[in-house]
Amino acid sequence: MVCHPRLPLIAGLDFGREAVYVWDASDLRTLGVVEAASPSDGRGRGPAVAWHPEDPVLLIADGGPVRCWTPAGVSELTKFPTGYRNVAFGPDARTVWAIPTVTDGDPWECSDVVDLESGACGKGPGWDTGVAAHPAGGLVLTLRSNQGATLGIFARAGDGHTVAPRVLRRALILDVDGYETPIFSPDGRYLAVRGNAYVNTLDVFEFPSLDNVLSTTLGEPSPGYPYPQDWLDRMRAWSRHNIAFGTRPGVLWIGTPTGTLVEADLGNQRSLAHDIPSGAAVTALAATASGDLVVADATGELVRLAASADRAVASPAAVTDFLAGTSDVDADADLESQLVLTDGARTWEPGDLETVDTATDSDPTWLRIQVQMNHAR
Repeated sequence: MVCHPRLPLIAGLDFGREAVYVWDASDLRTLGVVEAASPSDGRGRGPAVAWHPEDPVLLIADGGPVRCWTPAGVSELTKFPTGYRNVAFGPDARTVWAIPTVTDGDPWECSDVVDLESGACGKGPGWDTGVAAHPAGGLVLTLRSNQGATLGIFARAGDGHTVAPRVLRRALILDVDGYETPIFSPDGRYLAVRGNAYVNTLDVFEFPSLDNVLSTTLGEPSPGYPYPQDWLDRMRAWSRHNIAFGTRPGVLWIGTPTGTLVEADLGNQRSLAHDIPSGAAVTALAATASGDLVVADATGELVRLAASADRAVASPAAVTDFLAGTSDVDADADLESQLVLTDGARTWEPGDLETVDTATDSDPTWLRIQVQMNHAR
């Protein structure tokens, strides 16, 4: 589920039917259903969706022409130059950042930046997994995935610019690939990343420090390859869309396969489980623009849970501090050679990883591989 950032609207993906539902967040009425226009890629991926920052406009990309849902109905955006598999509005809503279905070169090296009024298409930085905007504005975060390691790429955005986002040198590094779009807390103090292609990981970072304050594997840890079928079934029972920040500062909610919501207090490192009405597995969790939680469960039921009265507002100072501690990359030079990487515990300046010569079994896979490559050289 993806909630509109300002309006009481929710977009929900039905992976079985390959359709997008639009609901009214105030009473969970169905406002529209958009069927997939292109066949599935066979990897369980549904359409990608993106809400307009202000208006009731939803973009839907599933590999073919981009379509647009509004309260008046569904239309095809004919000015778009090709088919796309992922889209995001620029913060000023005058451009759309998009990942083409077919590219001439390396599909991860660049993206399209499409002017909505004219249809003019420019080039932007490479990304592949959603775009998360900091609630105070001026900064976005997206993922650039690779089987060896995934990069969390930050970029300046907004402040009247209609061009592509400007990538920053400071970046996150996550083990392996298979992550979902990151989410920021409403007050902008935390960002959470859910996913991992092999286990159900959850990492939460403070912002702007990027210190890791929570790193856990949901469910049972991996027993080692080849994985037993019963373990695979238990791991697949966890939804990859099961986290949301509510209105209470420092609290992350986690949906479980056992029909509970876990209230994780990040500051006090405490958690409390709450049963949902149906007791069925949580299949999706999201927070509306007003801060209410919306829960989807395995029975197909939607439930809205009222928000707490406490609600912090994001401060632009955090974004200002983050930007002051980094700089723009040179768009004409190799990106990865310029990045200052952190996993939330350690930081590597450009060139540092080329000289790393020791790693332990507790280190992430990507770092152990890097050490092996350095020894081979």
